[in-house]
Amino acid sequence: MTKLTKAERDALPDSAFALPQKRMFPIFDRSHAKAALLDAPRALKDGSITEEEKEYIDRLAREKLAKKI
Repeated sequence: MTKLTKAERDALPDSAFALPQKRMFPIFDRSHAKAALLDAPRALKDGSITEEEKEYIDRLAREKLAKKI
């Protein structure tokens, strides 16, 4: 996964994020979906997201990974 620059992240549509209201967890491709699965537990632990948000992120990321791209 390539780390997004601020400009690249800002240019993404809300639909590219698992949590568009917070513009957190971009999952527009497989590598970012994998990263979301790894990063969501850390965000839950540090209080950035709720358990419900983590479950939602996990579901969306797994759906993205299940698709043949």
